[in-house]
Amino acid sequence: MVRFRAIPRATTTSGRSADAHAGYDRFKRAFDLVGAVLALILALPIMAAVALVILLTLGRPVLFRHTRPGRDGELFDLIKFRTMHHVDPARGLISDADRLTRVGRWLRASSLDELPGFWNVLRGDLSLVGPRPHLVQYLERYTPEQARRHEVRPGITGLAQVRGRNLLSWEEKFHYDVWYVDHRSLALDLRILAETVRVVLRREGIAAPGSVTWHEFLGTTTAVPVNAGGAPAGPAADPIRSGRGC
Repeated sequence: MVRFRAIPRATTTSGRSADAHAGYDRFKRAFDLVGAVLALILALPIMAAVALVILLTLGRPVLFRHTRPGRDGELFDLIKFRTMHHVDPARGLISDADRLTRVGRWLRASSLDELPGFWNVLRGDLSLVGPRPHLVQYLERYTPEQARRHEVRPGITGLAQVRGRNLLSWEEKFHYDVWYVDHRSLALDLRILAETVRVVLRREGIAAPGSVTWHEFLGTTTAVPVNAGGAPAGPAADPIRSGRGC
C-alpha cells in the first residue's frame, strides 16, 4: 500500500484517545478474517455466476479496481465487479449514467458488485464494518473532524449505509462515520451487519437523487445539527435506534 498522507490520531470529541479501542480493534481483525473467509466460501457460486454474466455482457475485465484511501489515508486498490462500459467518447459513453449497464444497475441494486471486497478484507485493506472508502481527492476536502473517519479501516458496510446510504447528505454521512469511530464495539458491528441484510434486501438508497451513483463531495458548506448526544438531529437523531433504512 502507498501512503497518500498521514492523518493524525487526534483525541476524540468525547475526550477519549483513539487508542482506547485498541483491544477491540485487535479482536475485530480476527473477526474480519473469519467473516471474510466464510463469506467468500458461501458466495463463491454466486460470484462465479456474476463473473460469467459480466464476461458475456461487458467482456473483460470482469473486476473493477479503483484506488481508495484506507486507514490513516493509506491507498489501496478496492475490488468490485465491473458494472460499466469503458469510457468511449465515440460511442457517447462518457458519463456514469451513459456507461452503467442494465446488468450493472441490477448488480448495484443487489449489492452483488461488492462481493469481491471480501478479498480486500482478507488483505487488511477493509473491515467488515467501518466508514465506506471514498475517493482519494476527497482527503484534501475533509474538515479535520471529517478526516477522523480514517482513524479506522474502511468497511464493506457501515453505520451510514444502514442510516440512509446515498439518500444522506455528505455531511450526515461523515457525522455517522465519526460517531462510529468513537463508539465502535462488537455489539454495534453485529447490529450494523444485521441491519445491512435488511437494507440490501429492500434495495433503498442505492443512488443519490438525480445521480446513478452519488454526487461529488466538493467540501462542507453547511453544518449538521446535532443533539446533546452528538448524533445528527432530526429523523435519524439516534444512530442506534433510528429506524431509517438505506
